[in-house]
Amino acid sequence: MLNRLSELFFATAVLCITVAIGANASETPTQMAKDAALELRAAAATLKTAKKSADRVAALSQTVRAYENGLQAVRKSLRAVTIREQVLMLDLSNQREQISKLLGVLQTMERASTPMLMIHPSGPIGTARSGMIMSEIAPMLQLRAEDLRKQVEELSGLNALQKVAESELEIGLAGAKDARVALAGAISSRTELPLRFTADPVHTQILADNSKTLDSFANGLTDIPLDDDQEEQYSFISAKGNIPLPTEGALLRAFNEADAAGIKRPGIVVTARPLSLVTSPTPATIRFAGAFLDYGNVIILEPESGFLIVIAGLDQIYGAYGQVVNTGDPIGLLGGKQPKAQDFLIEASEGGGTLDQESLYIEIRNNGKPVNPTDWFALSNI
Repeated sequence: MLNRLSELFFATAVLCITVAIGANASETPTQMAKDAALELRAAAATLKTAKKSADRVAALSQTVRAYENGLQAVRKSLRAVTIREQVLMLDLSNQREQISKLLGVLQTMERASTPMLMIHPSGPIGTARSGMIMSEIAPMLQLRAEDLRKQVEELSGLNALQKVAESELEIGLAGAKDARVALAGAISSRTELPLRFTADPVHTQILADNSKTLDSFANGLTDIPLDDDQEEQYSFISAKGNIPLPTEGALLRAFNEADAAGIKRPGIVVTARPLSLVTSPTPATIRFAGAFLDYGNVIILEPESGFLIVIAGLDQIYGAYGQVVNTGDPIGLLGGKQPKAQDFLIEASEGGGTLDQESLYIEIRNNGKPVNPTDWFALSNI
């Protein structure tokens, strides 16, 4: 009986330490999931007011971004919840042997009569010692039972969170789609953007049609000056290093870094979620907007005389030749297929970034020569 009690004491101590270590991280995934759900609900509320806003383009742009951020938050929370669930399941699985020992000892004690429990083979001293051990173990048994109960409850709560997240994803994905459609409609009907006139819009299109490289096209644009003498109040040079990226994403290839085919390009490649909104990183004039060679849809901005920002790889373009845009104005949309809620769940269970990503190519040119965009954009958060 003494050996069984020793085993019980050891098993209980080990399990209590294990649970104490694992319990510290239990709140984070749950809170992340709740925060993500709140973000999506806030985005849905914003969509309703944005459709009635006086500046519908700006309001809907913020709504699209709100949905993008909300869906990204759900994506992260689902992964965190899944990891926590796997940790708990592994923890309980590893504890199975110790739990079995606990149950075995408790069953043995339950079957023994009270007089037998009070008798020890070594006599009164052994009985007294056993009583002391039991008085020490009883509170630990209670704590252990409470810890197990909390773990099981947490597992149940995590499963419920995953079901709620799936429902939130369905609503969020539908809302994001509605917001993009509304934004495209608002942009197509807007008339308030100021225009800057170039010498000959047709000349620019002819230049695009006859240019064999992006480099020659960009250099040709530099040679077509703007006709008007509009005063430029924004200093692109002074904003160097603090300009936001056109879309939230991750840096895939650096300036002049070779791609898989060994080709080097004088720009950077940023990967982002499918259908991500692309906005103007700075006040600028649109010098070109349309398809160009194998770059897909391209938009070229002139933030200041002598500088051009080339943004290529767009699926849709929001903007027209000669329009003046401000920082944050929508200028396009990435391509790709909108993921389904099930895709998010599969990614969370399998781990890693299995959802498709789209690429955006960005160049900055000064007097016709490409410069390193990483010196200009604020990349600390990607």
